[in-house]
Amino acid sequence: MERCICIHGHFYQPPRENPWLEAIEIQDSARPYHDWNERITAECYAPNSVSRILDGEGWISQLVNNYARMSFNFGPTLLAWLKGNSPGVYDAIREADRESRARFSGHGSAMAQAYNHMILPVANRRDRVTQVVWGIRDFEHHFGRRPEGMWLPETAVDTETLDILAEQGIRFTILAQHQAARVRDPGGEWRDVGDGSIDPTSAYHCNLPSGRSIALFFYDGAVARDVAFDNLLSRGEALVDRLVNCFSADRQGPQIVHIATDGETYGHHHHRGDMALASALHTIESREDVRLSVYGEFLEKHPPSMEVEIRERTSWSCSHGVERWYRHCGCNSGGRPGWTQDWREPLRNALDWLRDTLAEACDREARALLKDPWAARDDYIGLILDRSEESVEAFFSRHARRRMSPENRVRALKLLELQRHCLLMYTSCGWFFDEISGLETVQVVQYAGRALQLALESFGEDHEPAFLSRLEAAKSNIPEHRDGRRVFERFVKPAALDLIRVGAHYAV
Repeated sequence: MERCICIHGHFYQPPRENPWLEAIEIQDSARPYHDWNERITAECYAPNSVSRILDGEGWISQLVNNYARMSFNFGPTLLAWLKGNSPGVYDAIREADRESRARFSGHGSAMAQAYNHMILPVANRRDRVTQVVWGIRDFEHHFGRRPEGMWLPETAVDTETLDILAEQGIRFTILAQHQAARVRDPGGEWRDVGDGSIDPTSAYHCNLPSGRSIALFFYDGAVARDVAFDNLLSRGEALVDRLVNCFSADRQGPQIVHIATDGETYGHHHHRGDMALASALHTIESREDVRLSVYGEFLEKHPPSMEVEIRERTSWSCSHGVERWYRHCGCNSGGRPGWTQDWREPLRNALDWLRDTLAEACDREARALLKDPWAARDDYIGLILDRSEESVEAFFSRHARRRMSPENRVRALKLLELQRHCLLMYTSCGWFFDEISGLETVQVVQYAGRALQLALESFGEDHEPAFLSRLEAAKSNIPEHRDGRRVFERFVKPAALDLIRVGAHYAV
């Protein structure tokens, strides 16, 4: 009976770039670092690429790349930042995937992620498809291969989302135990596991209404919680003991004990967590009764026989399903008695109105230029990743209705940029925390501001007054900030730099 262990890290930061500069400005709360990406790279992403294993006397005995022995995904927007700002760490991440393929029977450690961490079950279908397609294309660009699995932001899931993954060739994803509804053996009766009692040591296949199917893994929630929020990373040996004790003595056949947490657990949330992880991975490799594996390898060797149905519109971080990303459900960061998140719903309503209004205008304008504006949007990720003249030429050879003048190319690219910002304004962190004037929420409203500006330039239509009238319904918990309109005027308007100020910024 093969017994496998897999530790998955979800490494992610929201996009933090000023939408007008495409660069991150100073974030005072990240001091002494320039911004939070830089700080968390120093505390987590870099240490995990060259982590220390100590001997019995406390001397360094090995330096190891943790990414090569675990399962991981990096958010595409974070990976792009690392490529430009921490190339050594970026190269180590890619090298880890190459190294892991030799270790895990040709299956790499890296998984893809839906592009900018949009909560897919509360998005429309068109946006879901683009998020998945962009996530796949981004992964191929960085890792040079097709992804087998894809991380769903906040593990937020419904059947339609799974079907889109399967349609795009994704073989598996990872969910929390409470996201399973019922399971059955081949030809057997359904058994309710909606209380979180699904066996996490097995893989499952989920049949979809389209006739497609996808494999699902449900990580061990109790162990993952203790890794993320307790002291299980105090010693690598403690983590190994806990994982090994999760194997079922009663179940025959292969088993996989696996956990999934935020990757930032290993170094940012827990000081020296990378070293505990390195020690644990090293200890597991040295044992004969268990072995390290990754999801793709386990699926190839042990295809699932058990069938599962999911609980619709659930996630790993909202006990109410996915309500955290569109209403005041009670989920928050804590520590602010009397605060509410009633602002979440009017914020989403305002963004939905803006998305739909601009989508109609974009479709109208783009159809004179592009064969299929929405297929062009899905393919636009290629230009985001490569802005070279050759890439632009190839893009328009595929999508232009006819040979375009330079002016019409600019028009078309501006429409596609408008759509990119409409996608970025749904980054999940905008709703996750407690206050509409918070850093992450202001960021998504800035993307809306950039989309409004591009719409004015492209269509001559000023949608800002109507947008702000809707945003005004989103009330701040801080009296001086009042509501979403005031937040926009205080924090978004000043960020909307003109070309002179952009030049001055880069001159400084």
